[in-house]
Amino acid sequence: MENWTFASPLWLALGLAVPALLWLRGRRGQNVFAIPHVARWSGREPLRRSRVPVAVGCAGLLLLAVAMARPQKFEERKEVRQEGYDIVLAIDLSGSMLAEDYEVEGRRINRLQALKPIIEAFMSRRESDRIGVVTFGGQAYTLAPLSFDHRWLRGQIERLQVGLVEDGTAVGDALSLAVSRLGQPGRVEDGRRKGGFVILLTDGANNAGTMDPLQAAQIAESRGIPVYTIGAGRDGRVPMPVFDEGGRKLGYRDVVSDLDEATLQRIASRTGGRYFRAVDADTVNRAFAAIDAERAIEFDGKASLRTHEYFAFAGLPGLAFFLLAFVASRSRSPKEES
Repeated sequence: MENWTFASPLWLALGLAVPALLWLRGRRGQNVFAIPHVARWSGREPLRRSRVPVAVGCAGLLLLAVAMARPQKFEERKEVRQEGYDIVLAIDLSGSMLAEDYEVEGRRINRLQALKPIIEAFMSRRESDRIGVVTFGGQAYTLAPLSFDHRWLRGQIERLQVGLVEDGTAVGDALSLAVSRLGQPGRVEDGRRKGGFVILLTDGANNAGTMDPLQAAQIAESRGIPVYTIGAGRDGRVPMPVFDEGGRKLGYRDVVSDLDEATLQRIASRTGGRYFRAVDADTVNRAFAAIDAERAIEFDGKASLRTHEYFAFAGLPGLAFFLLAFVASRSRSPKEES
């Protein structure tokens, strides 16, 4: 019985009132029940009739008291542990991400729209990972620290759009900030940060910020943090939409894609990550395969306590007994009717 308890034990005091009422009934020889119509069960009348309604009514009252006290059985407390990774996504929101050099079912979409499904697929398959998000344009910002709340994170990413941050492409600042989000003492083994990674998604060359991308890569390397880089967009001239002041699309103009693949490849190679181009459907699978090959770590989760409610097992028969006693107390024997 050590795993049993009552959620509202004060209701058991109602059950203690039953023997007190029976004692008063015997002492006073008159009605003492304060429940409507149950007075018929007490006093002189029960001497001429069966005492079964009284017994059944008392049993029902006791069972209802137990039901109101809510008996519960709880499972043993156990510490939940999960295996997973710490991953920070650095997402480019520069103006060039509006270039519409992708197509879906014959419809043009821009680079950010193409990357969102990649991010969502990544998160949906990494339920045991803690994921953080950094966004950047001319400057870098932390959208979310490391978190298991992937549903909330997906909602935040869904609302991302070009123009939320200053225009520009501060790749170095974004990478430096993402690396700092993984800085947690106690998770370093042999000079390597256990289970920490950065996924850098961009379509351009570094042209803003204060940190050089390769300097940021050096910091990541010194902390043992692999950086996986994903380059968005096609080479050469790409269609860039032109909007009026009201935000309506007027047409397109051709611009030259300025993706710095060489730097992205050097960042990935230097830190022990890999570089991918986001121009085919296999990009997500290759990125996941590379991440899955890395070492997992174990997180301490919250202690869990699961309870099972059993009030119905006492409440239903208690109510039935109480109603049965009520009906029996209202009925009269043939002699009494005559």
